[in-house]
Amino acid sequence: MSITTAQPDALLEFARRHPRLFVLTGAGVSTASGIPGYRDADGNWRSRQPITHQDFVASDMARRRYWARSLTGWPVMAGATPNAAHQALARLERAGHIGQLVTQNVDGLHARAGSANVIDLHGRLRDVVCMECGAMHARAAVQTLLKAANPGFAVAGAVSAPDGDADVEVDFSGFDVPPCPACGGVLKPDVVFFGDSVPRPRAKAAMDALVAADAVLVAGSSLMVRSGFRFCEAAHAAGKPIAAINLGRTRADGLLALKVEMDCCEALGALADEINR
Repeated sequence: MSITTAQPDALLEFARRHPRLFVLTGAGVSTASGIPGYRDADGNWRSRQPITHQDFVASDMARRRYWARSLTGWPVMAGATPNAAHQALARLERAGHIGQLVTQNVDGLHARAGSANVIDLHGRLRDVVCMECGAMHARAAVQTLLKAANPGFAVAGAVSAPDGDADVEVDFSGFDVPPCPACGGVLKPDVVFFGDSVPRPRAKAAMDALVAADAVLVAGSSLMVRSGFRFCEAAHAAGKPIAAINLGRTRADGLLALKVEMDCCEALGALADEINR
């Protein structure tokens, strides 16, 4: 079924009937924080597809392009703050209605909002890893290195993109990507790029939490990426009901017991208010 703002009680009834929710969030939860989403209401790419793991690993030019775009776009991601949807989910967790929150986002905003039990399925952009020695570096420190290596690099009017980078099209051949300060190796954001796999321990922890849950609540995700959609497949196979809050089509529409076509901030805020009343 599909409900609108005129019928919000169905979501409250779903949450009360299934007190241990497995919550899966996507880009639609963070758009109110100024972080763009990947897809439109039909689940299609809004613009260019993000970089793939294979391209980043294999191509020096792809890495130059990524880091040049990241140098431009990172301040938007770094300056983003939790919005009402993040805060509502933290309130629902404190009220005992969320057994596990799994996010496909890489912005770290759920933890900053106060959610304690979060699995960042695709990692966090605030961390950078060396592909040679495994050393971890703060993204803020890498930003300083990028600026020092490329003085004066700036692109006026660049549009922010979902990966914490920006839609920049210039000649990247002269862009200097700094090496790992520890060993001189190749630096990569510690996130799961498209085409890569979620680390097995992380995926197992999320699936174990799904097994223990009463039901699934998807918030702000079209579920077009398999790493998220598979949780809905597993829940459906186990007979666990699935509800979704999303403005537009999802890959799991045929599996849903309830679909709420509302803004995530509005729907989750109202739900948290009622649960805590």
